[in-house]
Amino acid sequence: MRDPLAEPSDLIRSVSRALRVLESVGRAPRGLTVKQIARRCELTVATTYHLVRTLAYEGYVIRREDGTYIVGLEVADRYRELVAAFRGSPAIGETLRRAALETGWSHYLGRFVGGQVAVTAVAEGHRSPYMEELVPGFDEGAHATALGKALLATLTTEQRHRYLREYGMRPFTTATLSTPEAFEADLAAGERRGMQLELGQYRQGVACAAVLVTPDKDMERRTVLACALPASEMMTSARVVRTKLLTAARAIADNLAAEN
Repeated sequence: MRDPLAEPSDLIRSVSRALRVLESVGRAPRGLTVKQIARRCELTVATTYHLVRTLAYEGYVIRREDGTYIVGLEVADRYRELVAAFRGSPAIGETLRRAALETGWSHYLGRFVGGQVAVTAVAEGHRSPYMEELVPGFDEGAHATALGKALLATLTTEQRHRYLREYGMRPFTTATLSTPEAFEADLAAGERRGMQLELGQYRQGVACAAVLVTPDKDMERRTVLACALPASEMMTSARVVRTKLLTAARAIADNLAAEN
């Protein structure tokens, strides 16, 4: 939800409205008519028509034969650019892919982006359950994923509580932590264990573990490495998981150091 108190004094309303239109169309895979878009965005039909025509001309929405609008291919191009920017150097991508290939577990890199926990790179492993939501740019469920826990653990208690208040603690499963107190206890257990862990808190039957790759005073430069695997396998192989994660994390840390 946008904070009206945080609106910049030089906000360009037409740009803001165009983005609202694009968001509404993106949430409707079957497409929307101009009248439907206007209703959802609380705009006049005339204003919506001009915005939609502009977005269609630029390729961000497409008009179909039935008069409805869907997301255009330019959005996919911007997403590819986002993924490339997040991924980092080829060496980091290769290290991530090698870790996924050797273990069979999907591996994820994450960091703070604009103050939010985000997945920045993914390498799929053939033995891991497919997690279609965990793609570069994913910024939900920090309280329910090991990747999110590892990043939030680098904040102060006050900063964490503020984060949880702002983004909430959505119950993805019956095992999802639902209070800041339970979350703090879970992070403390992760610190003692040497890696943050979740068992079925984000997806039933799936486990995730994460370790810190690079600490930094600048929170946006902190990086974590996570992997996902069947919960039953995690329960019998936690030490092996930690060892392999730490090995891959050291290699990624070396890659990041070489970039700077």
